[in-house]
Amino acid sequence: MPTYATLMKLTEKGIADIKNAPERLAQFEKVMEQMGGKILAFYSLMGEYDYLSITEGPSDEVAMTVLMMLGEAGNVRTLTMKAFDREQFVDLIRKLP
Repeated sequence: MPTYATLMKLTEKGIADIKNAPERLAQFEKVMEQMGGKILAFYSLMGEYDYLSITEGPSDEVAMTVLMMLGEAGNVRTLTMKAFDREQFVDLIRKLP
């Protein structure tokens, strides 16, 4: 399954309701599972971004749908990157002409 690294910044709405962040995280995990994916790792960060999630899902379309749902809720803004593990990276390099 494709893997994604998502950096998140809390919005004003998200920080105003920070006490409910654990419940929102549980809901995010539930949605990921319902859509055939999962959260591999989640971190709260110090610095420019507030959270980092490493997820996997069945397709880019599913990932985009989940990201739109997160954005629509209005608690975070996301920056998502498709990630390739070491084995995938090596395979890509081996295919270079």
